[in-house]
Amino acid sequence: MLIQHREHRPTVDATVFVAPTAVLIGNVSIGPRSRVMYGAVLDSEGSRVKVGECVVVCENAVLRATAEGDAEYPVTLGDHVFVSPHATLIGCTVERCSYVATGATVLQGARVLSGAAVAVGALVHAGTVVPAGAFVPPNSVAIGDPMKLYSPSDAEALADAIRAVDFARRAFGASADWGDRLARYEQATEVRSGEFAEHAHDRMLVARTPARGL
Repeated sequence: MLIQHREHRPTVDATVFVAPTAVLIGNVSIGPRSRVMYGAVLDSEGSRVKVGECVVVCENAVLRATAEGDAEYPVTLGDHVFVSPHATLIGCTVERCSYVATGATVLQGARVLSGAAVAVGALVHAGTVVPAGAFVPPNSVAIGDPMKLYSPSDAEALADAIRAVDFARRAFGASADWGDRLARYEQATEVRSGEFAEHAHDRMLVARTPARGL
């Protein structure tokens, strides 16, 4: 399904397969020979989503760009990137020949450099740079530049590292203190509610015929 959003229409190369239940919203461009499988959602919001050549976006993956004020967080995938089922990529860059495994998450401003792998259930936090060829282990949390890996069981160190990222300010422009969760979450939902309100003007486009002879 292709949807016009904020006056932008998805651009899809003629050799691309987009599954009938996948959704491409707004300023989304898909390069040659890429495959967007069933249930995947690619949403440009107030920015853009750019997918390179021979990229595979598997079932129920979510690629969402975001924007807050003048700050944009586009999603950019280089050539030959593999995004596994149920992965979530928000406002990040994944360079060529990288692998994002099932259930992994990459957040705003993060960069996964060429040939890196983010394993099952792992989280690459906002602003983190995963070095070229690096491996982020299953269910671990990668934070910072230079990147440091944390185990979910190391709660205190992990909380300190996440606090240093200042995620709420980076992702939502939230100004509330770290310890005031009620205020942070209130501000975050206000920002996204305002951003998502633009979908009230979306327009569904004529369904695209999948490429033949794949």
